[in-house]
Amino acid sequence: MTLFALTEDQIAIRDMAAAFAAEKLAPFAVEWDQTKHFPVDVMREAAALGMGGVYVREDVGGSGLSRLDATLIFEALATGCPTVSAFISIHNMSSWMIDAYGSDEQRRRWLPKLATMDFIASYCLTEPGAGSDAAALKTRARRDGDHYVLDGTKQFISGAGTSDLYVVMVRTGEDGPGGISTIVVENGTPGLSFGAEEKKMGWNAQPTRQVNFDGCRVPVENRLGPEGIGFKIAMAGLDGGRLNIAACSLGGAQAALDKSLAYMADRKAFGKRLSDFQALQFKLADMATELEVARTFLWRAASALDEKTPDATRLCAMAKRFGTDAGFMIANEALQLHGGYGYLADYGIEKIVRDLRVHQILEGANEIMRVIIARGMIGRGQGSGT
Repeated sequence: MTLFALTEDQIAIRDMAAAFAAEKLAPFAVEWDQTKHFPVDVMREAAALGMGGVYVREDVGGSGLSRLDATLIFEALATGCPTVSAFISIHNMSSWMIDAYGSDEQRRRWLPKLATMDFIASYCLTEPGAGSDAAALKTRARRDGDHYVLDGTKQFISGAGTSDLYVVMVRTGEDGPGGISTIVVENGTPGLSFGAEEKKMGWNAQPTRQVNFDGCRVPVENRLGPEGIGFKIAMAGLDGGRLNIAACSLGGAQAALDKSLAYMADRKAFGKRLSDFQALQFKLADMATELEVARTFLWRAASALDEKTPDATRLCAMAKRFGTDAGFMIANEALQLHGGYGYLADYGIEKIVRDLRVHQILEGANEIMRVIIARGMIGRGQGSGT
């Protein structure tokens, strides 16, 4: 990619994902939201096109694409349904953690099925008492011979109860980040159970439950890497996860803006089309500008993560904060432009607003993104561009 242009291959990847979203997601998104249907079969169709292991290495069935490529895919998918796109992004993040930190045996055991989404993966970090302060997690893994015995609860876990693998951050040592390890728990393991499905404002096309461990015995061979690096693994996963969720916000915002343009060209008031009113034209211009600025910076941050630059984590936090705030604002403005019709489920706008609201909270709340950004600035002694 040049600084401001995609390559032909990247355009083809984006267009492929957008065509899939238009055919397989958009026509059903409102129905899935209303019926709380988790479209696993459709996600497997996406995986058949290479979207189940976007940045997983090719030797185990992944697509081996870049983080920038991934942002193009998840934005395009989110134009059809932000909820489904976001879940596929979480699955990809979990799969990458196994690819990046797992042994060759672990990679070959799990990743071929994860890449096809025959296996679905969930990311398990948050707990009832440890959200933004993730390093305070309490779920304990006690060593017992060649097994760990897990006890504790994870909260707000996407895919819980349906997923086949749970990438779980647990405490194997002292308090703080240095005592955390990462263990893969397979569905059906004795002692693994799930809470009731949460009733949510949005993201209704994917299940969210507690994941409970009660004397859950997991082989030591399921640990990713050595003990004590689990917090590092979790945070490395979130760098990419934050880019992906920002991309999902921009895809939802783009869909809302497109719907607004079509509505305003058709709707008349005071003898004129809405699109003929200059005040509303200015609003559209601001929405389009915010969207383009967020998208351009997202590409910048994704490129930094691909290049493993020293400021990549800070840039990912910036992209997540700005992209998710902008995405929600644009969707909310689109609802306002639709007037009362925007509040009706049939138009699909209110669903986008509900779905995008949680993006400002998950993968690290936007307040925590500001903490990461400020610490990076203070640590370097300045806040200028890089």
